[in-house]
Amino acid sequence: MGQSDQDLDHLSQLLHALPIQNMPMALSELDGYVTGVLACPDMISPSEWLPHVWGETGEAAFGDQKTAEETISAVMAHYNSVADAITRRLWIEPIYEIDPNSDETMWEPWIDGFTRAMGLRPDAWSNLLDAADEETQATLIFMMALQDIYTGNSKFTKEEIDEIDLEAPDLIPNCVATILHQSRPALVGQAPANLPGQPFQAGPQPGRNDPCTCGSGRKYKQCCGRN
Repeated sequence: MGQSDQDLDHLSQLLHALPIQNMPMALSELDGYVTGVLACPDMISPSEWLPHVWGETGEAAFGDQKTAEETISAVMAHYNSVADAITRRLWIEPIYEIDPNSDETMWEPWIDGFTRAMGLRPDAWSNLLDAADEETQATLIFMMALQDIYTGNSKFTKEEIDEIDLEAPDLIPNCVATILHQSRPALVGQAPANLPGQPFQAGPQPGRNDPCTCGSGRKYKQCCGRN
């Protein structure tokens, strides 16, 4: 089930409240990030991907326990919402930032989040690229080319970049759909495996009385291991 504008505004506020010096994700980057996590050929548990949301160090710095619980809950709710959209339709509706001065759609933070998620499992994505059909290969290369534009490393001409910049917001959902057909074939035409509501088939989990690896400070059984 999709989230309301109020839910997304609240999540954005919680993310903005995180210490800026840690460079936490903003809403658009988080949206791309969880999409990349869910599109990955390998399953990635929340205890692995969640700490990266708080910042580049992976260390959470919440003001108090209540804030920690509220923020983690809001992030997981968004993850589940994106997963539900993928499960039901193999389709996502990216959350883009809008430039307040020009009203232009800023797709760059979203693609940065998606490629950061790819960085969690580079071998899995490399294997997918090698094994995929030509359409999916071209799509993956295009997504990485978007990241190169964002980081200033693109080999496209300025005219080509300007054209891509205009088209990217509409192309990205189609790119993700193409990737999902190859990376998550279990979702095509049948109920998904290993999405929220289904058991993860991930690596060893912490003991239920161990500290949760997401950085909340709570015991695993009271946090990511609660369900």
